[in-house]
This record gives sequence, C-alpha cells and structure tokens, in this order.
Amino acid sequence: MREESVERSNLSHTTFILIGFPELYEYRRLLFFPFFLIYVVVLIGNSVIIYVIKTAESLHTPMYILISYMAVIDIIVPTAIIPNMLLSLLFDWNRISLAGCLTQMFFVHCISSFESTILLIMALDRYVAICNPLRYAEIMNTSVFLKMGIFSVIRGGAWTCALIILAHPLSFCGSNIINQCYCEHMALVSLACGSTTKNNVTGLLMAFTIVGFDISCILFSYIRIITVVIKTASAKERQKAFHTCSTHLIVMFFFYISGNVSFVTYRVSNTIPTDVHTLLSVMYLVVPASVNPIIYGVRTKEIRQVIVKMFRRRRILVSSNVVTVKT
Repeated sequence: MREESVERSNLSHTTFILIGFPELYEYRRLLFFPFFLIYVVVLIGNSVIIYVIKTAESLHTPMYILISYMAVIDIIVPTAIIPNMLLSLLFDWNRISLAGCLTQMFFVHCISSFESTILLIMALDRYVAICNPLRYAEIMNTSVFLKMGIFSVIRGGAWTCALIILAHPLSFCGSNIINQCYCEHMALVSLACGSTTKNNVTGLLMAFTIVGFDISCILFSYIRIITVVIKTASAKERQKAFHTCSTHLIVMFFFYISGNVSFVTYRVSNTIPTDVHTLLSVMYLVVPASVNPIIYGVRTKEIRQVIVKMFRRRRILVSSNVVTVKT
C-alpha cells in the first residue's frame, strides 16, 4: 500500500485536458458560433487597419505605425488560443501536451506584454507631441523606438521565460483537467502538487513590473498632457487634443480593465463561478482585439478618411467595370 502511494506521488501528468465552460458543457457547440464571429471580427478589423496604414503614405507617422503594430498583436494573441478553443468546442479536441501548454502560455503572456508597452509608447508619443512639440522629431526618432522595442522584448521575454522555467519542473500528480479554454499560467500552476510559492510570487512581480510600471507612466503622461492643454491651448486645439487622447484612453481602458479583472478573479476564484472566470479570462484577450480597430476606425479622423476614400474608389471602379461590360 505504501509502495503504491509513493508510485502515485511520483506520477506527473504530461497531457492536460482543457475544459472551458464546464457548467455549459452540453451547450458547448452553441458557444462555437459567438466566439467564431468574434474571431472573424478580430481578423477582418485588424487586417483592415494594417492594410490602411500600410498603403496610405499620409499615415506613415509614429502614432499610426504603433497602431498597426498593435493590430498585429491583436491578431497574434487571439490566434494563439481561439482556433484551438473552437476545435475543442466543436469536436472535443481539447487535449494538450505540457510542452504545447507551456508554448501557448509563452505566446499569450509575452506578446500581451508587448501590447502594454505599445500603449505606454503611445502615451509618451502624445506627451512629447503636446508638451514639447518643437523637439518632437528629435526625441521620438527611429533610434528611440528601436530601443523601446528592444526593452519590450527583453522585459516581456525575460519574465515569461521565468514563468515557463518555474512551471516546467512542477509535478502534476492530481487532476490533469484545466478549467480554462487555454493554458493560462495560474490555471496550470494551480494543478501542481508541490509548493507553488515561487510561481505565484513571480506572476505577481511580472504583473506589477509590467502593468504597474506602464500604467503609472501612462497616468503621469496624460495628467501632464491635460495640465498643459488646459493652460496653454486654444479652444479648438484643446478639443482636438482631448479627442485624440480620449481615443487612446478608451483603448487602454479596455485592455487594462479586462486584464486586471481577469487577474483578480484568480485570487478570488472560490467566490466566482468557473464559467464566469473562464469567460473573463477569454474576454481579456479577445475584447480589446475586437474593439480596437472599431475605436480607431471610427474615432480617428485620418484613418476614417482613408477608409472612406478606399471604399469610394472601389465603388467607382466597380461602376466603371459594369458600364464597360454593358457597352
């Protein structure tokens, strides 16, 4: 009996089963359709933003290039989880190896940290453009963007690698069922049999050093912007500045609020239904990616004008082709 318990304690699962929305499991095929539609919106919306910014030379400025980078990230992160999630909902293909789980975890957490950095750079870009416009070209140059990009890769990559390195040797001797649609760090670590203090502390430090630092810098930038605009700008300039900044603030609101809600639910998971917890975790990655192109497309005048011109040009081309065919 003792030998059997020792043998069982040495067992560690290498394959896991992702059970998203366990309380709605019998309706899982119906859940396929809303998530499929959201994924289509993500792909189409962000692809349009990338195409518009790439083809319109008037949009080849730092701010719009950053928006295009964000659109790329908003395609990559959902693509890392949604296709597998859809296959799981439709065909019950919900098994994933430990290596596959850790790989998915790396992409989700590391690339999500890049989006936080882009939001920070956007805030700094607006800060320099409004508070120090005469030195904008000197400060916000290619070298600065390259250094910020390298900083983002090193910071996000180092912290995510730390999570992976600490999670890989854990022993998963109990259940191998992850009540989640993708391999989230805490969802996997919670299945471990031994101590996970290092993993929990590392996750908290990653959140504070990335999200905490970025939010602090963003808040400082926009407080300074608002102060300068109120003191020095004319009514028209003030309206333009507030409109531009409010667009970025809406995007940041969706990203950070959804992320923080998902983060907090893991700390109070006992009081929140599993399906609600799962939905919040998925929405954190999907909702910002689906609403960002809509926000930028509707609220950003320059992008909106280019899109309207493209549609008009396309309509004229189609009309001319129809006339040619009739004649």
